[in-house]
Amino acid sequence: MREVWWIHYGRYLHERLKGKPTQYITGRQEFYGREFRVTPDVLIPRPETEHVIEAALERKARRIVDIGTGSGAIAVTLALETGARVVATDVSLAALRIAAANGRALGASVDWIACDLASALPSGVFDLVACNPPYVPSQAAIQREVRDHEPAVALYGGDDGLAIYRRLIPEAERILQLGGWLVMEIGYALADPVSAMLGAWTDVEIRADLAGLPRVILARTRITQPRP
Repeated sequence: MREVWWIHYGRYLHERLKGKPTQYITGRQEFYGREFRVTPDVLIPRPETEHVIEAALERKARRIVDIGTGSGAIAVTLALETGARVVATDVSLAALRIAAANGRALGASVDWIACDLASALPSGVFDLVACNPPYVPSQAAIQREVRDHEPAVALYGGDDGLAIYRRLIPEAERILQLGGWLVMEIGYALADPVSAMLGAWTDVEIRADLAGLPRVILARTRITQPRP
C-alpha cells in the first residue's frame, strides 16, 4: 500500500513541477465554502469571483442566468444560496458535463444549456445575468501554469480582452426583463471600457476586490414601462 502511495506522490510531484495547477492534480477547488470538481476542461474558480456572488445575492433575483458557466461554480452557488430558478450556459460540452456533475454532487437544481452565450435563451425572461467572461488580452503575459493548462476559451477575450463583453452586453439586455440586472467580473484594467459599453444602462457600479482592484461591474436595464 505504501508503495502505491509513493507512486502516486511521485506522479503528482512530477506534474506539479511541470506547472500543472494543484487543483487539476487533485481535481478539486473550494468556492464559496463548497468543493467543486475541476478538470482542464474548465477554468479553476478563483476567490475573486466570489465578489460576483455577493453582488448577485444583493439583487434578490428569482430567475437567474449564468453565462459561460465553466465548472458551474456561479450557477450552483446562486441556486443553493437563493433557491431561485437558475439556468447556466456554456459553449463547451465538456465544461457542461463537469458543471452538471457538480450540480448533482452538491444538490443544486440548475438547467444546463449548450449554446454560445445566451443564444438559446428567450427574450425578456430573466431578472439577473451573472458572468465571469474571458477577459485576458490574447497577447498578455500570464503565468505559465495558467497559460499552458487552463482552457483558452475561458481565458482570452480577443486582442483587447473586450471581445466577449461586446457580445454579452446586448445579449444580456435582450434576455433580461425591464429593470433586470447584469453582474460581470472584469479585468482590473477594463473598468472604463466596459463601463462605456453600458451607456444605455442605469445604476452602473464598479466594485473592487480585496486587493482594491476593480473586479465586478453591475448595471441595470432601463425601465421604460411598468414591470409586469
